[in-house]
Amino acid sequence: MQPDLPNYSFHDLKPALADFRREVHNGLAATPRRIAPKFFYDAAGSRLFDAITRLDAYYPTRTEIGLLKAHGAQIAALLGRGATLIELGSGSDVKIRTVIDALAPAEYLPLDISGSHLHRAASGIARDYPALQVHAICVDYTQPFDLPPTTDAHRVAFYPGSSIGNFEPAEAVRLLQRVARMLGPHGRLLVGVDLKKDAARLTAAYNDPEGVTARFNRNLLVRMAAALGADIALDAFAHDAFYNAALGRIEMHLRATRPTTIALDGARYDFAPGESVHTESSYKYSVDEFVALAGAGGFEAERVWCDAEQLFSVHCLRVG
Repeated sequence: MQPDLPNYSFHDLKPALADFRREVHNGLAATPRRIAPKFFYDAAGSRLFDAITRLDAYYPTRTEIGLLKAHGAQIAALLGRGATLIELGSGSDVKIRTVIDALAPAEYLPLDISGSHLHRAASGIARDYPALQVHAICVDYTQPFDLPPTTDAHRVAFYPGSSIGNFEPAEAVRLLQRVARMLGPHGRLLVGVDLKKDAARLTAAYNDPEGVTARFNRNLLVRMAAALGADIALDAFAHDAFYNAALGRIEMHLRATRPTTIALDGARYDFAPGESVHTESSYKYSVDEFVALAGAGGFEAERVWCDAEQLFSVHCLRVG
C-alpha cells in the first residue's frame, strides 16, 4: 500500500478481525441486540457512505462543507497554520481539502478503520499536495493507540460528519478525553455536530427514496457473512431508521421481517418477526448541549459556526 510518493506513508495498526467477531457475538447475544456502527466501514460500506453524502435528503455533508468554506479564515486564525493535522475518520476528501487549504499544515495524519478507503483518499491528498507530509494510519481510533512519531508542530484535530453523535454520551465523553490527551495542552479540535431539528427532516435524511442508506445498513450483514462466515438470510432483514425524540437521536436497526436465524461459529441467534439489531445511533445536540458534553471531555468552547437554517454546527474547541 505504498505508492511512489516521497511524502506519503501508510501505517497499518491492524484493527483486528477478531474484535469484529467478538463484538458480533456479544452484540447478538445482548438484550437489546446491537453492533457498533464502526463495523459498517469495510471498503463497500465506505463507498456506500460516500454515496449517502451526495443524496439530496442528506443535508449534513454539504452543510458542513459550506461552513468550512465560508469560515476558513476564522478557523485558520484559531487553529493556527503549520500544525500537525489529525483527522479522525477519514471521510469526504472535499472536507479535508478545505481544511488543508485553510490551515496549510506541516503534516496530515488521517485515521480510519477501513484500510483500502483510507489509502485511496490519503494517497490522493499526498499526490495533490506534494509539500505536505501525509501519514495514513489504519486504526480503530475508538480504542487506545499510539501515534507514529510526528514533528514538533502543535497538534490540531478534525472530526467531521457529526460522527461524535454515533457514541452514547458517556462514550463520547471518554473519546473526547482520549483526543484531548493526544492533542496535549492547548491543542484544538474542530468538530462537526448535527443539530436538533424537525423530526421529519431528520427521518428523511436516513430513509432516502433511492435506498442507499438501506443498502449501507444491510451491508453490515453482507460483511458478517463474507468476513466471518456467518450464515444469514440477507432478505430476512429490512432497514429501519427513526427519530427517538425522548433520547434525541436517530436510531438505525436491521429488523427481521420473518422468523430467521443468524448462525456463527456454532452459535445460533434466533429472531422473531419485528426483532432487530440496533446498528447505529446518531445523537443530535443543541449548541449548549454539545458545549456541555465537550466540557466533560476536557475541552473549552472557543467558537461555533452554524448555517442559516440551523441544521448543522462546527465547533472549535481548545483543550482545557
